[in-house]
Amino acid sequence: MAQERDETQEMVELGTQAIPEVKSSIHCLTIIGQIEGHLVLPAQNKTTKYEHVLPQLVAVEQSRDIEGLVVLLNTVGGDVEAGLAIAEMVESLSKPTVSVVLGGGHSIGVPVAVACDHSFIAATATMTVHPIRLSGLVIGVPQR
Repeated sequence: MAQERDETQEMVELGTQAIPEVKSSIHCLTIIGQIEGHLVLPAQNKTTKYEHVLPQLVAVEQSRDIEGLVVLLNTVGGDVEAGLAIAEMVESLSKPTVSVVLGGGHSIGVPVAVACDHSFIAATATMTVHPIRLSGLVIGVPQR
């Protein structure tokens, strides 16, 4: 009965019945949907809360068992200050970091992606930097 409650709680919180128990020296951090920061977004929005991400990054840095970090990104952006906090934390890690952009890494997702030591973007993925924050020039180039 307790196991059923645990599985129900996992389904509600994580959207899955069981999280695979994999012992690995690489920690995988997923940033999916909007990066939620100081404002709480509506319940129908898919979000990654930065107050959940920052403690994970501290744990990665402090763990002797974790040798590296993979950041999986599929985000439309979100709260700028929250995204910058995540990017600064990732950049400050002493362990090797890699980002993989799947789908999109828009807006504040771009600094998070490039804060890693190595960044990869899927051939079908997109990354958009808002031109309002630039000089107005937007460069569009095909990926090789």
